[in-house]
Amino acid sequence: MASPQTLREDDRRIVAAWAADCASRVLPLFEREAPDDERPRDGIARARAFARGELDAAGQIRLRFVANRGAGSVTSPAARAAAWSAGQASGVAHMGAHALGAAAYAAKAAAAAHPDDPERAATEIAAQLALLTAPTRAALGLLPLLGEDPSGPLGRGLLASGELGAHIRTIQAALAGGR
Repeated sequence: MASPQTLREDDRRIVAAWAADCASRVLPLFEREAPDDERPRDGIARARAFARGELDAAGQIRLRFVANRGAGSVTSPAARAAAWSAGQASGVAHMGAHALGAAAYAAKAAAAAHPDDPERAATEIAAQLALLTAPTRAALGLLPLLGEDPSGPLGRGLLASGELGAHIRTIQAALAGGR
C-alpha cells in the first residue's frame, strides 16, 4: 500500500509546479555563491517539466537527489537551504510530500539570508501561499498532517522537527483554514 504522502501522479504534477515556484524564489541565494553549479536550477527545471507532463516519475526518481548535492558547493546556511529546497522540489515526482519540504526549506533559506528580520520566514510563507491555485491547495490538502504518517518525509524525519517542521505546520494550518 502506497503512503498517503505519495499522492496520485496527477496530484504530484500539480504540486510539483508550486514546489518549483517556492524553490525558485530562493535560488538566487544559492547562485550568488555557486554561479557555475547548475544542479539546483536543473532540479527546479525538472520539477517544472514533470509538472507539465514532459517527464515521467520513474526517470525523475533516479535523479531526485542531484539538486541536493549542490549544497556541498556552498557555505552559507541560506545557500545550502536554497539547494535543499530545489532538491525537495525535484523529489515531488517521487512523493508529493516533498512539495512541503521545498516550501519549508525556501522559508529557511529566506530567514537565513535575513537574520535581522525575525518575520522573514513568515513573509516567505505568505508569498508561497499566495502562489497557490485551487487545484494545488486541494492536492496539498490530501497530504497527512505533519507527524501523522510515518511512511514518508512528513513522518518522524528531518522535515517533522525544528524550523522545517514549524514552517510545514504553518503551511498546513493555512491550508486547513482556507478550505
